[in-house]
Amino acid sequence: MSAQNKNDNYQLRQSKYSKSKKNSPKMIPNSAAPSYGGQKSRNSQGNRKVMKKRYNYKNYKPRVQKPSVKIAFLGGLNEIGKNITLIECENDIVIIDCGMAFPDGDMLGVDLVIPDFTYIEQNYEKVRGIILTHGHEDHIGGLPFLLSKVNVPIYGTPLTLGLVGNKLREHSLFNKTKMNTVNAGDTISLGCMKIKFIHVNHSIPDAVAFAIETPAGTIVHTGDFKIDCTPITGDMIDLSSFAQVGDKGVLALLAESTNAERPGYTPTERLVSDSFDNLFKSAENYRIIIATFASNVNRVQQIINCAEKYGRKIAFSGRSMVNYMDVAQKLGYLHVPDNILIDIDMLDKYMPQQVVLVTTGSQGEPMSALSRMAYSDHRKVMVGEGDFIIISANPIPGNEKTVGNVVDELLKKGCKVIYESMYEVHVSGHACQEELKIMQRLVKPKYFIPVHGEQKHLRKHAELAEFLGMERKNIFIGDIGSVIELNENYMKELAPVPAGKVFVDGLGVGDVGSIVLRDRKHLGQDGLIIIVASLDVYDGHVISGPDIVSRGFVYVRESEGLLDSVKKLSLDILEDCAKNNIHEWGIIKNMIKDEVSKLISQRTRRTPMILPILQEV
Repeated sequence: MSAQNKNDNYQLRQSKYSKSKKNSPKMIPNSAAPSYGGQKSRNSQGNRKVMKKRYNYKNYKPRVQKPSVKIAFLGGLNEIGKNITLIECENDIVIIDCGMAFPDGDMLGVDLVIPDFTYIEQNYEKVRGIILTHGHEDHIGGLPFLLSKVNVPIYGTPLTLGLVGNKLREHSLFNKTKMNTVNAGDTISLGCMKIKFIHVNHSIPDAVAFAIETPAGTIVHTGDFKIDCTPITGDMIDLSSFAQVGDKGVLALLAESTNAERPGYTPTERLVSDSFDNLFKSAENYRIIIATFASNVNRVQQIINCAEKYGRKIAFSGRSMVNYMDVAQKLGYLHVPDNILIDIDMLDKYMPQQVVLVTTGSQGEPMSALSRMAYSDHRKVMVGEGDFIIISANPIPGNEKTVGNVVDELLKKGCKVIYESMYEVHVSGHACQEELKIMQRLVKPKYFIPVHGEQKHLRKHAELAEFLGMERKNIFIGDIGSVIELNENYMKELAPVPAGKVFVDGLGVGDVGSIVLRDRKHLGQDGLIIIVASLDVYDGHVISGPDIVSRGFVYVRESEGLLDSVKKLSLDILEDCAKNNIHEWGIIKNMIKDEVSKLISQRTRRTPMILPILQEV
């Protein structure tokens, strides 16, 4: 292209650019100009124009992702009792509660059930302390067994530690354990975590919840609670603290689920006061006996108040009742007027209408004071027609039959027994659905984990959270041994840790397992046959016996023919083994078990335990 043509094209382009600029719309006036967050400057016409914001990349710091926190459940899920939870973050572990459970009907001979502490023993160097929500056995009952394995400090409120101290003295651990008293409203630091103790209402004073501040975020654990605006002792639950924690942001909420199936609100404890007053009036000419939980200090305080009002003396029966009341009175949680408390040995010195006896046994426990009274096995109290008995507790699921048996025995003796719910002699210490909803709304967690309950309770609580808008993916329903990892960006389940049930039988801890329980059940159902024989050490022939011993199987005098057949069959097996050079005792015993079992099953349709005992002479 020639120079002239280039110049003409340039002039043409300039002409078009000038026309387009001349015909373009004017800039938006300053008052109407939208803001885009960039720097603004004025052009030659005085209008503002938007310029890109310049960033100083040298001073830019990328956002640091928060670490994760792990929560392990060694108890308290899919069961009532045995509550224990571990919070682990940045090489630090804090243990929440360490409870026990009572054995059910299948655990023959077992006294207590405690958690499996294997995982804690494996990570002992990480454990910074144990924090306790309150003083009920399902939250502190396992402590002596844990502290006998690992020595870590304990943190709890005054009444809780007072009750723990009694248990540690019984196990000779009191002087070896460091117990730290913390009041509601206080904050402590354990490793990388800060724990705030929040006051809640429950059926025992000094109950608390926890707001655990970790590098990963805040975790709220409610413990056992209810919302009682008119508690017998202390203030109502500290809802404002839960709201403050919720406003700051909560990573996860762990809330109890015991009453998740019950609609509405849990009634106030003061409702029981009115019922007691009416019952004391109607029992004017009777001796009053009241069975309740030993740990329900507030309930006992109401009984004391009524006894004072109606001019009655009061006595306590049951070792746990005496221990709880002694600790509560020393710490100022139980107020007993002067000259109203008497020893149980002094009951006979007063007229029946002048006394009230407060006792254990509201759950029909076989060795409890009320149970022994019902079966005429109590050394100091005999009950009869002049007794007015109040069972101030609802049966724990699974205890309905035992409670019913005790009530029947008391009625047979002519006692007047008040146990029906219509008399309102008991209210729960656990939150119902509306209270659980309030807790969800106040805390506003990102993740939710229902705890403290059977599967039906956990799932019902999860449904409540979903109803309030919680996404299902942010809810975790675990089991004993479950481990969950929480992060601000995700929640995932990890491999389970060692967990389960450890049985305490007498002084033995863990030496009774499922095989032993199976054998005990077998013995209880079908009995035992022992076959004893002495064999020649050289050729294996029978020197004496076999002798047959029967226990719990048949009445020997009426079954001599059957036992003679067992004896003859056992002798034939032993002689056959000697002839065939079978000298392995394991093989011989199994042959006797198999053949004798077949014979007894054919004759009786029973399967007793068969125990051959062989000795060489």
